[in-house]
Amino acid sequence: MNNLFPNVDWAQMWASTGETLYMTAIAVLATFIIGLFLGLALFLTGKGNLWENKFFNFVIAAIVNIFRSIPFIILIILLIPLTLFLVGSMLGANAALPALIIGAAPFYARMVEIALREVDKGVIEAAKSMGSSNSQIIFKVLIPESLPALISGITVTSIALVGYTAMAGVVGAGGLGNLAFLEGFQRTQNDVTFVATVIILIIVFIIQLIGDNVTRTIDKR
Repeated sequence: MNNLFPNVDWAQMWASTGETLYMTAIAVLATFIIGLFLGLALFLTGKGNLWENKFFNFVIAAIVNIFRSIPFIILIILLIPLTLFLVGSMLGANAALPALIIGAAPFYARMVEIALREVDKGVIEAAKSMGSSNSQIIFKVLIPESLPALISGITVTSIALVGYTAMAGVVGAGGLGNLAFLEGFQRTQNDVTFVATVIILIIVFIIQLIGDNVTRTIDKR
């Protein structure tokens, strides 16, 4: 291995891999929770739904659309004051988390809204006719019925987050992106960049495999 990749410091490579996995895992968990909440709010306040409210639907949709549209590298810069306030530094894996979560949660929220729209209206009406409360309809009908699509959505979002961590690494957030940029690109050590890229691809393939298997398992259609 040392002959094939003479410039690769494997201890540093595995440490950077750990940072990428850490950033991705925390960001995915937070994105799932926040995105699910936002997506439910978007759907439920929409026309003809349980909490129909034009004003709140407009406000939530505007927030989601704004943050979903900002390129991630610009979002990192815009969030520097918030990151410094929350973390105290712009360097390291924790410093990337605010931008990762704020960048990905609105994206996932739209996927949640789309998944909820696909739920058969007849199932919802049947639950209403049996006297189900709004909370029962949400947690026993809407979320279970849309769960395969929700899992597919968070799988896609997780893969996007791996790419975001690489971009965050370019501005000092650590991880494989940081290693590929500082040790690979800036020092013209192409083997470092190559190995970091291969590891990122492996992480993406594993996430996709897990997501596909979980979706197939819970999809009863």
